[in-house]
Amino acid sequence: MNYLKRTIKPLLLEYLLPNKVLVLLGPRRVGKTVLINQILAEITTSYLLLNGEDLSTRELFSRRSVENFLQLLDGKLLLVIDEAQKIPDIGNSLKLMVDEIKGLKILVTGSSAFDVQNYTGEPLTGRKYTFNLYALSEQEYEQIHPVQVRKDKLRERLIYGNYPELLQLDTKAKKNRYLNDLVTSYLLKDILAFENIRNSDKIISLLRLLAYQVGNLVSTSELGSQLGMSGNTVTKYLDLLSKVFIIHRLGGFSRNLRREIAKSNKWYFFDNGIRNILTANLNPIELRNDIGQLWENYIISERIKYQQYTGMLVNNYFWRTYDQQEIDWIEDRGGNLHAYEFKWNPKRKTRIPKGWQNNYPDAEFEFINTDNYANWLK
Repeated sequence: MNYLKRTIKPLLLEYLLPNKVLVLLGPRRVGKTVLINQILAEITTSYLLLNGEDLSTRELFSRRSVENFLQLLDGKLLLVIDEAQKIPDIGNSLKLMVDEIKGLKILVTGSSAFDVQNYTGEPLTGRKYTFNLYALSEQEYEQIHPVQVRKDKLRERLIYGNYPELLQLDTKAKKNRYLNDLVTSYLLKDILAFENIRNSDKIISLLRLLAYQVGNLVSTSELGSQLGMSGNTVTKYLDLLSKVFIIHRLGGFSRNLRREIAKSNKWYFFDNGIRNILTANLNPIELRNDIGQLWENYIISERIKYQQYTGMLVNNYFWRTYDQQEIDWIEDRGGNLHAYEFKWNPKRKTRIPKGWQNNYPDAEFEFINTDNYANWLK
């Protein structure tokens, strides 16, 4: 099977440094293990590859001593651990290794940010670099999709999303089943294990409500009322769902102008396929009335991939006023504001909101549509 070259790979190789820990985070099934194997195939350093979900691997780390780790490495100067968050107290073990074993490089992956960051956070302060890997990006698809089919493939990805294994599935029925299994069997695996959360019904219901509210302001108290749980519990679940890379939050932009909404949030899905399977709607675009939501969710997730893979230093927001003026996406970077409005139809005529134009006259403004989106993502 031929795998696509991942955009982030050169960056990972650059930061795979002696006596540092390289942490690669991302949801399950996006290709972290495949990417690791591609990296190992390119390097000449001898390495030890372990899987944190293997009980024998956890036993190897049960005795935290330099001598034990030296015996484990047996002279190898690269240690790679897939799903490292499954190893108890992994952060302190990695700290001891990079502090005491000269020249050792360490690469670890994890599918849940709350585990990996909690276990590696404080012990590895100043000793690690963290990167995120997502489902395939528009830029990566260019390796296999010539220009003449890209718009057709884009319409398909708006429905089924970008998980790599979808490329191997040749029927809609197979893709439907894959996405359903992904939600029920894989994506919630880590969150249900966290704090002994055993009932996934409430979480699925919460995700389903969010799926219908993509692009809209979301109230945690209203979600709680609909689900029969407290606002604090909703907030906790939203945080956990964001840390397993299912959803992400977008806050409101404000420079303290009285008419601007700053305290509310919007929530988006990292992958359109996950969003659509939750609404039980995988119909083609021609049969849908939510193309605006599909396009907005998709292009935002693609922009986040671009930002992460290029190392862009940026803060992202939406902008909205109490008199209903709004802009989909605001980037605050390099001391300048960049505003973007997303339109599926390139021929649709819209104007820059007057409130934005009057208060931020120096900000750049651009409409992102199906004619120009590719340039915005590379």
